[in-house]
Amino acid sequence: MASRETAFDLIVTVVPKGRAQLVLETSLEAGARGGTILNARGAGIHEHKKILGIPVEPEKEVVLTLLPDHLTDHVLDAIIHAVDLDKPGNGIAFVLDVKRVAGMRHGSEG
Repeated sequence: MASRETAFDLIVTVVPKGRAQLVLETSLEAGARGGTILNARGAGIHEHKKILGIPVEPEKEVVLTLLPDHLTDHVLDAIIHAVDLDKPGNGIAFVLDVKRVAGMRHGSEG
């Protein structure tokens, strides 16, 4: 388990399919040590697509970025800028406080 003195956050970024790699690369450049990409489906007010009259659930990708909380604002700002999250339909990102972490090395460790 990680030290209780180290606080962690989880940035959850949901973007249209094909954009997760950019989110991951951006977060790494901004100081994160890694991330996890998950495939997902979703619907929202900006996604009303139909094919032959049949509603289509747009494919999404979710990027989970676990990082020490002192890096959160910098990494999140970089993600917002890289994938234009301030524009409708480009995705969403939010931060969760992480109570405990196991199996993650941080700091100068390898």
